[in-house]
Amino acid sequence: MSIFLKGIKKPLMVTLALLLICGVAYPLLFTGLSQLIFPNQANGSLVMIDGKAMGSQLVGQDFTDTRFMKSRPSAVNYNTYTQEDKENGSYAGIGSGSKNFGPSNPKLAERVKEDIDAFLNANPSVKQEDIPTDLLTASGSGLDPHISAASAAVQIQALVENTGLSEDKLKNIVKENTKGKVLGIFGEETVNVLKVNLEIAKELGLLN
Repeated sequence: MSIFLKGIKKPLMVTLALLLICGVAYPLLFTGLSQLIFPNQANGSLVMIDGKAMGSQLVGQDFTDTRFMKSRPSAVNYNTYTQEDKENGSYAGIGSGSKNFGPSNPKLAERVKEDIDAFLNANPSVKQEDIPTDLLTASGSGLDPHISAASAAVQIQALVENTGLSEDKLKNIVKENTKGKVLGIFGEETVNVLKVNLEIAKELGLLN
């Protein structure tokens, strides 16, 4: 027995040491550093108004009110649910993903056609050929909070009519919530839909 205990002593100590280093010390160290250096990002990049979380800058939301800017299509409907959905179990919980329909799949054409009709109905001044592609294509996660600058611009006229805000005011709101290219050359300009809609809500007196 003593020979057996002596044989497992060293690997047991190594296992315990690695457990403490990798499973306790390392996570605690970087959790502490992230809270110290990047507290906003570490806590989910939440958008707070009067101490209440209105959403995350990194996760899209579904907006159906005509006074607000629309996001990209989402295969998971941005995980929106009601309290009733949660209580009766029909809400399956947080998830992400895409249906991954191929270009030859009729269901993709059907879904895009429905989105085109819905968008044209909400934006009667826009022609079908002028709808930016990203307003008709879902992101891989289905949770993308951004749209292109062109997708924001094409919605301005409908927002003017539905909110009563001036075109200049809405364009300025979009501009303030537009993120430029990385280092000025990589990627594209993107507009955060949640932040735009929160600014619209403030202008309409829906938020303090």
